[in-house]
Amino acid sequence: MAELRTGMIFDPIQQVSLVPQVKEFFLARQPILDRNQNLVGYELLFRRVGTRPGNAVEDLRGAASIIAHTSELGMKSVMGNAAGFFNVDYATLMSDIVSFLPCEKVVFEIPQTIKITAELIRRISDMVGAGYKFALDDVIIFSDYIRPLLPLIEFVKVDTSVMTRADLSTLTSQFKEANKLLVAEKVETIEQFRNCAELGFDYFQGYYFAKPVILSGKKLTSSQAAILQLMALVVRDAENAVIEHRIKKEASLFLSLLRLVNTPAMGVAKNINSISEALLVLGRRQLRQWLQIQLYMGPDTDPASASPLLLLATTRGKFLELAARKLKPANKSIADTAFTVGTMSLLDTLFSQPMTTILEQIILGKEVREALLHRTGFYGDLLKLSEYVEKPGEASQLLPPLLLELNLPSESLYALQLEAFEWSNSLLPSYREA
Repeated sequence: MAELRTGMIFDPIQQVSLVPQVKEFFLARQPILDRNQNLVGYELLFRRVGTRPGNAVEDLRGAASIIAHTSELGMKSVMGNAAGFFNVDYATLMSDIVSFLPCEKVVFEIPQTIKITAELIRRISDMVGAGYKFALDDVIIFSDYIRPLLPLIEFVKVDTSVMTRADLSTLTSQFKEANKLLVAEKVETIEQFRNCAELGFDYFQGYYFAKPVILSGKKLTSSQAAILQLMALVVRDAENAVIEHRIKKEASLFLSLLRLVNTPAMGVAKNINSISEALLVLGRRQLRQWLQIQLYMGPDTDPASASPLLLLATTRGKFLELAARKLKPANKSIADTAFTVGTMSLLDTLFSQPMTTILEQIILGKEVREALLHRTGFYGDLLKLSEYVEKPGEASQLLPPLLLELNLPSESLYALQLEAFEWSNSLLPSYREA
């Protein structure tokens, strides 16, 4: 690897006064998927609660906050095995802080507002030589501004929300001729994804994969139906013998459960060889969570790739559980119910069926149903909170009144998010082994 010739010296002591307190922010983690809808990266954005939409903290202090805290926490805690896309400005690129992040795990995004100078070109060239990757951000035209940077960048991120299909087609052809990887930004519907895929885009950023597409007459797979039946038994507090009998009818669930309870993470001293022992080890709370997560895994899940829907569902579930525990610490069952609401909030997308149809197959309490169907009540407010922080463009304005209603301090958001991210990311190896 080439030696990275640094620019401005990054002074950690000075940075303490420069970087705004992390508690003032929430972290927007936007997924980036490939053409097979496998997760490949996240763009990480800090946003201050209560600022105007689009008022991103993208100066040296804001970028330094993201980089410093991501490196301090560890990339894996925030992003798992995915790459991190960071928006940087001129000052950040010219400082030493960029070297805090491992070159094999990051892509630095160059905004269209940055001033192109000979010094900047040299700096980026040095970083490319050291193994770092770059992307042009928010591109809508193949302009002369882009040409000096073109030999140094690997990705081009295109704002698809403001372009016609004809303009997108022209732009795609131009950058493909230059052998660049294209990322379609602001993809919010399946139709947008398909359109961009047809035009040749390589990657897609947005939450289109979490939007339900209702298919009339679609049937659940046998394993999905079996899991819903098991969840219904757990909700009804059925005897372990009844649950054991049902699990034994599904070979894949049988083996998955035994492998799970025999992983080191479970902390069991001896090997568990029966479903009855496994149920005793897990307990009802962990059994319910395991079943909810199994719905998103599916029998054909590729262990080498993370399902974005699984990651989003488990992150929502944990975030809601942690928020409920903070707001109502005396009642543990409320936190357990909040986890259920979070993980089940994407079942309409998973099954391509209306949520009302899904809820007919499992009896849940009124508060849970109202939260899932109408986003009302305490659990509905928690679900809205989780959904808001997933959308940085709208969240800054939507969050303050909701936080006030919940009596949740804004400085709690960041810590809750990080714990939920870390839990969701660390969960996957255990369930893949299972």
